[in-house]
Formats: sequence, C-alpha cells, structure tokens
Amino acid sequence: MALTIWTNTKFSDDVTRLLHEGTRAHRLVTATVASTSVLAQGESDPALAAADIAFGQPDPADCLRYANVRWVEVSTAGYTRYDTPAFKEAFRARGSAFTNASGVFADPCAQHVLAMMLALGRSLLPSHRDQLVDRSWHYEERRYHSRLLTGQTVLMLGYGAIGRRLTELLAPFGMTLYALRRQTRSELGVRIVPETDLTRVLPLADHVVNILPANDATLRYVNARRLACCKPGAKFYNVGRGSTVDQSALAEALRHHRLAAAYLDVTEPEPLPPAHELWTTPNCYITPHTAGGRHDQDEMLVRHFLKNLAAFERGEPMTDRVV
Repeated sequence: MALTIWTNTKFSDDVTRLLHEGTRAHRLVTATVASTSVLAQGESDPALAAADIAFGQPDPADCLRYANVRWVEVSTAGYTRYDTPAFKEAFRARGSAFTNASGVFADPCAQHVLAMMLALGRSLLPSHRDQLVDRSWHYEERRYHSRLLTGQTVLMLGYGAIGRRLTELLAPFGMTLYALRRQTRSELGVRIVPETDLTRVLPLADHVVNILPANDATLRYVNARRLACCKPGAKFYNVGRGSTVDQSALAEALRHHRLAAAYLDVTEPEPLPPAHELWTTPNCYITPHTAGGRHDQDEMLVRHFLKNLAAFERGEPMTDRVV
C-alpha cells in the first residue's frame, strides 16, 4: 500500500534524487517551509495532516494533532522537543513509532571526542598557537608535558550510541571506562555506574565526557558540586547539550585549575556570543556544534531513513527506535 511521506528537510540535488528513488513506491511531499539545517525547529505545516510518515523535524504539536502519522523519524540524534511524557504516551497509545538518527552521528561525535583527547594529551593546541603567534620553540615543555591515553580512566555521563562507539574507539588504549546510566544492565567494555555512585567515580576519571541529552532531569547536571568532585588535572568534554552544564561553574573550575582543560562542542546559547566568558577562559576549547558533522551527512540521513522505511513496510524492528 502506498504511503504518504512528508519531509521538511532540504537536501542537495543528488541526495534529493536518492530520497525520491527510495520512496518511488509512495507519495513524497515537502513542507512549505524546508530547512537545510537539521538543528532548526520545524514549523507547523498543514501538509502533515495527510501524511503517514514524517521525516525531518516536524512540529511536535502537529505530530500529536494528526493521529494518522504512524511513524516519525527525526534527522538528529537529539530529540529534546519530542522527549516529553505527553508525546511518548500519545505515540505509544496509538501504536505510532518514533526513531532518531543516532546511527548517523554516533561515529563522528565519538571520533571528535577522541581527536580532542589526543590533541590535549599531545599538546597540539598550544603548539599550534605558538605557530600562529611568535613561532617559539617550547621543546622541553611540550615534550615532557605530553600525556598518553594508555591506562587512563574515562567517565561518560550518558551511554547511548555515541558512548558505545567511543568505547570501541578507546579500546586499543587499554583505558578503564565508566558510564553513568539510569539502566544499570551490563555492557561490554565499560562499567555502568548508577547515579548513587557518581561522586565515588568522578575523582577517578582523567576524562569526563558529557553526552547527556537536554531535559528537565539533566538541566545544569554538571554543576559546581560535581565539578568539585573531579580530580585535579581532569579534562572535561561536552558533546551532549549546553543546558546540561553550569557554564559559570565550569569557567570557575578552569580558572582555579580544578580542571586542566575543557572541550565544548555545545554551549548555551548557540551561537555563543563573542563576549561570553568561555571564549577567553583559560584552557577552554570550543567548536561550533560540529562534533556530529560529516561530509556525507545528508546522504547517510536519507539512507538511514530508507533502511527504516523498508523495515517499517515489512513490520520489522527499526534502527534507533525510541518509541
């Protein structure tokens, strides 16, 4: 049976052809207002009223209003706008499915964290700064202050697709890996930590990697109290959401050398204003929400959707299903 598939994502011509080819057995409609940014919140669109499937960033209220929508796949790993009891309960009650694109973004986000771990450990960033400024030759300082990842300890705050991929990437370094997660079932290669044990494990970590999503329970989760539990010299990384960190407390921890360094790919707000203190906080390194970036992002988003579409048509389990 032919389905009506709605999307509000604007792709390149090549990727659009791929989407049309993969959905040729169905009817594909594009929203009146489409966006090239997967992070942009979608506007309400009456065309969704006739759709069976939504792909992109549909308005959450529309998804609830139009009960004929049987499946929503968002084009992001995060899904804060949809992560509410009302949304999830409504979808479960009517038997609708909700999937995200974690499988597309897990590998780049994990590689981004690994890249920064290595850059910080090998003093690449200060050496690059020297090259840009005065071309000084800090031989002893750089050589004898460099650190190996081998044998160090990592604590991940949150453990989903990104955390699992990071665990795989870090395996060759022989590191001790911990992960905070509400579900305490065992995982290969990592020790799962309940929240009650967090203050015990924080002082053990050389690297604290924040992968928490944005919701009421994670607001300012990384606060002054938890930062004070970190061992002196620990490094902090945020590829989760900016709202999960008390940024003033983080800046204070860096200024007082409680933390050796922080790498932030996400901030609050975004873009980070030029006058914000984090730009000039010592040993704070910022990238503009690009950890999930990859040159083939849109193609992989469409391929992820088409793979799930085939599973949806056959009534089989879909990848990255949330509801």
